[in-house]
Amino acid sequence: MFTVYYTLIGIAAFFSAALVLGIWLRAHRAKENAERSSRVMHFFFFAGLVAPPLVAIVYPGLTRFDALLGLPSLPFKPFSLALGILLAIPGLYFLAITNKLLRSLGSGTNAFILTKKIVDDDIYKRTRNPMSLGFYLFALALAFASSSTFVLLAALLGLIPAHIFFLKYFEELELELRFGESYLEYKKSVPFLIPKSR
Repeated sequence: MFTVYYTLIGIAAFFSAALVLGIWLRAHRAKENAERSSRVMHFFFFAGLVAPPLVAIVYPGLTRFDALLGLPSLPFKPFSLALGILLAIPGLYFLAITNKLLRSLGSGTNAFILTKKIVDDDIYKRTRNPMSLGFYLFALALAFASSSTFVLLAALLGLIPAHIFFLKYFEELELELRFGESYLEYKKSVPFLIPKSR
């Protein structure tokens, strides 16, 4: 049960940090504050949204959550496994390509070494948040591949909504403060999450 609590507390802590730091950043609008608070949010992202699933893979194992909680597993296990694999492929692609682009074009990474300029090439021409899309697809892939009702519900009702709140309430303001008009122009021309066709 520890991992269940850790997962739920991690999601709640991440959401709360985005809310509190978003309020603070609105009251203290400055590039330096945006950079500082962004690093704090990245800590909460890794501690609250990444670490719990990594722990869960080892203990108790993603396939054991439902039994621990008395939930039925997802039906049609072969179909769920196939769907998990199909979701993992684009999810891992988005995660890999965005990390490469942030390093090569933005002179930063996805976390504590912040990019020095807007990355608006390749997949970033089609969606402002391809890394997040990859993260969501991979979270759903884990849920379906493990046939876990709990993991699916945690992703759909906790992790993904909390992360979207972070993007809309905190990160968009943080990027606006760091990059100014160039980010606002980019934001107008590129969709938030679902990639445009051209």
